[in-house]
Amino acid sequence: MSREQILDLLEQNRGRHVSGADLSRTLEVSRSAIWKQIETLRAQGYGITGGPNLGYLLESLPDLLYPREIQKGLHTRSFGRQVYHLRSVNSTNQVAQDLGRRGYPEGTLVVAEEQTAGRGRWQRSWWSPPETGVWLSLVLRPQLAPYRVPQITLVAGVSCARAIEDYLGLHLGIKWPNDIVYDGRKLCGILVEMEAAAEQVHFLVIGIGINVNQELADFPADLRDTAVSLGMIAGRRVERLPLVQRFLEAFEEDYDRYCRDGFAVARQAWLSYQAILGKAVRVQAGLEEFTGEACGLDEDGSLLIRLDSGQVHRCIAGEVTLLKEDGERHDPGL
Repeated sequence: MSREQILDLLEQNRGRHVSGADLSRTLEVSRSAIWKQIETLRAQGYGITGGPNLGYLLESLPDLLYPREIQKGLHTRSFGRQVYHLRSVNSTNQVAQDLGRRGYPEGTLVVAEEQTAGRGRWQRSWWSPPETGVWLSLVLRPQLAPYRVPQITLVAGVSCARAIEDYLGLHLGIKWPNDIVYDGRKLCGILVEMEAAAEQVHFLVIGIGINVNQELADFPADLRDTAVSLGMIAGRRVERLPLVQRFLEAFEEDYDRYCRDGFAVARQAWLSYQAILGKAVRVQAGLEEFTGEACGLDEDGSLLIRLDSGQVHRCIAGEVTLLKEDGERHDPGL
C-alpha cells in the first residue's frame, strides 16, 4: 500500500467522502495505516478533510511540483518520465549532472522548490526562492558534435516561450542566446552544460529557471528594474504544474524535430520570438569587446552583429548586452 494508491482512490471519488473502512478494505491494510498515510499526505500539502462517520475528502492539491502531479496527464515519450523532486537544493543542474554521469536516461528531470546556489551563465547566480518559480534541469543524450550544442539553447528558448504563450496567451521575446524577456525585463534563463569527448557529446544538462509568482517587492533591490514574473504580467497567481507539463511537452517535440531534421525549423521559430535584432548591443567575447547592431541569426545559430565600420561579425558565443540609444547599459540579465 502506498500514498499514491490512497490519492488515486480519493481522486476517483473527488467531491465525495471515502470512508476509512472502504480504503482499508480496498487496500487490504488497517485503518490505522490509512490514517498514518493520510496524515503524511496532509503534511505534504494535500487538502484532505474528514471526521467521524464522514470519511476522507480530497479538497485540494498542493502547489508543489511532486513527480506524481507532473506525470499525471503528461504527454511525453521520455521527458519527465523519471522525476527527482527536491524541496531545496543547491543547484538542479548539479544534481542532474551527477545523474547523467551515473547513466540516467535521456529525459530524466530534476525539479526543486528552491535553489540555494542556482547557476546562470558566466558564473552568475540565479535567484531561486522557494515555491515561487520553476527551477528544473533535464538530462539529454543527443547524438551531436559538441560545436552544435549552443543550438540546443536556442531550441529550448523557443520551447519555453511557446509553452508560456500556449498556457497564458503571452507573446514573449528571446534575447540571444538564452533569456526570455517581457517588455525588456527578464522572465526566464536557460543554462546548458555538457560533458563531451573531442567529437561526441556524452550528455547535456539543460537548466531552466522561470519566475512565476514573485511580486515586485519579493525581488532583491538590484533586480527590481530588470526582472519580472508571470504573475506580475498576468495580474494573478499562476499554477506551476501545468507550466512544467507544457514546457516538457513543447521541448520534447522541438528537441525531437531538431535531432531529426536539424536547426532550420528551430531557427525560423526563434526569429519569430527574437527581441534583439535591429537593436544596439555590446558584446563581450573573452578579452574582446565591441558594439554594433544585432542584425541577424546565422544558419548555425550565431548572432550577426553589424559593426560601426559596416562589417558583419559572427558572434558564436559571448555576453550580449542591450544598449539604450545613449549607449548606456539596458540589460535584463539576472
